[in-house]
Amino acid sequence: MKKVIIYSTPTCPYCVMAKEFFTQNKIEFVDVDVTQDHEKAHEMMEKSGQMGVPVIDIEGKIIVGFDKEAVKKELGI
Repeated sequence: MKKVIIYSTPTCPYCVMAKEFFTQNKIEFVDVDVTQDHEKAHEMMEKSGQMGVPVIDIEGKIIVGFDKEAVKKELGI
């Protein structure tokens, strides 16, 4: 299984949709709340060049926003 990290905020509807998608498809993921961890927020910006969420890291492949087709492609589902 590929390592999945989602950088998110509690109020972001696309973050919620992405996490629901992972849960429904039994994809294990690490949820990083960037409102609570400023070091991780900086890490997210370094990886993506973006301040917006969600940022999804699948084995180093960065997907900005919840692009379901790109996520499915990276996960092979």
